[in-house]
Amino acid sequence: MEKENLEKIGFTIGKFAPLHKGHQFLIETALKEMDKVIVVVYDTDVIDIPTEKRASWIKKLYPNVEIKFAHNPPSQYGLDEKSVNIQMEYLTKILGDEKPTHFYSSEEYGASVAKYMNLTDRRIDNERKTVPISATVVRNNIEENKNWIDNDVYLDCKEIKKFN
Repeated sequence: MEKENLEKIGFTIGKFAPLHKGHQFLIETALKEMDKVIVVVYDTDVIDIPTEKRASWIKKLYPNVEIKFAHNPPSQYGLDEKSVNIQMEYLTKILGDEKPTHFYSSEEYGASVAKYMNLTDRRIDNERKTVPISATVVRNNIEENKNWIDNDVYLDCKEIKKFN
């Protein structure tokens, strides 16, 4: 009789534009709870920093996570059934042979991802009470919010025009 794989594999997705302490809290929680953690980094045009650079911030802080890239994601977003199906088909291809057991997020779409992929929905600080920050807030005023981001992230963001 073959032994069932009991490895707990968590994953999360995001633009990490930029990576901030809320993202870090989510990743750190997943690392404490899971045997393996996968972080899918999406392409985005909300920040002029390449996907690979944003992924490098995560890998530097958390060398044990596995990074996957979501290049050229579908443009259709939303929580309606059609949008969810389009996004989930794309995400399933990105994950390939990986068999996650938990989905980590701090967003409402977490329920849709978990349901579609038959995973445990692990919502972390959904109301942002533990770490009250978002990437949008950081982007809107990086100087005022630089304490919410790692110094390397801050220095990379300072080099781009959108923040100056």
